[in-house]
Amino acid sequence: MTATATRELKTRAKDEQSELKTREEAAAYLTMKTQTLAAWAMTGKYLPMVKIGRSVRYRKCDLDDFLRRRTVGGDGAE
Repeated sequence: MTATATRELKTRAKDEQSELKTREEAAAYLTMKTQTLAAWAMTGKYLPMVKIGRSVRYRKCDLDDFLRRRTVGGDGAE
């Protein structure tokens, strides 16, 4: 694989990790209610969010990190 192809793959992977999701999409991804995410947003707990005007978005990589931090058991996890 050439250096350019490797760079393009890394960029694409980074873009996918940075994908923005609406509150509804994030709630579905986490199998939670949108009201829970809204409450967390008001208190600033648990999940970072991106504000675009009055819209709220969540990065997929932050959602994945949230799940990873709360995973218990198996393969040396807490």
